[in-house]
Amino acid sequence: MSKLYFRYGAMNCGKSTNLLQVAYNYEERGMSVMILKPKTDLKGADTVVSRLGFARRVDLWLPPEANVKGEVKGWMDQNGSVDCILADEVQFFKTNQIDDLFEIAVKSGIPVICYGLRTDFRMNGFEGSERLLLLAHSIEELKTICTCGKKALLNGRKINGVFVFEGEQVAIDGLDQVEYQSLCPKCYFELRDAYEHQKK
Repeated sequence: MSKLYFRYGAMNCGKSTNLLQVAYNYEERGMSVMILKPKTDLKGADTVVSRLGFARRVDLWLPPEANVKGEVKGWMDQNGSVDCILADEVQFFKTNQIDDLFEIAVKSGIPVICYGLRTDFRMNGFEGSERLLLLAHSIEELKTICTCGKKALLNGRKINGVFVFEGEQVAIDGLDQVEYQSLCPKCYFELRDAYEHQKK
């Protein structure tokens, strides 16, 4: 039986780079992959973009209402079967879409490897990630470091260069002066405390 994998990590841990490397490894061995991502992620539009400068157009760029099983089947009916499905920015998928990926892995015998964030900038979970934490056969953390040198676990949001701890869950990196920075818990709380103090 093939498995559903969830590889998560803070911002800048190399999730998209890892996805593109896995795609390359499969194809170098003469196997085929399908790459998909949610349309909620506007960064790069229908392209997976690595911070190292690598990019690749996705096969399916799926809106929140998409039936993933149906879309994957339709794509394979036209293009042929695949040996692996790779999904980027999976935190933005809906619960039923993660359920579809789980079913594809189990019933179709195609490994599905998902990459995404576990929590947002307020330390709250994302719908897609929470479902993956419940269903994935394998869960792996991709590690990175905070600017202080400690292991980063959380994501800080900056608007116009200033850390903020309020706002909508979804604000895409690089759009409207929004940036994200991976932070260790100690630095995260120090920045949040300073933000709260400044508001008073």
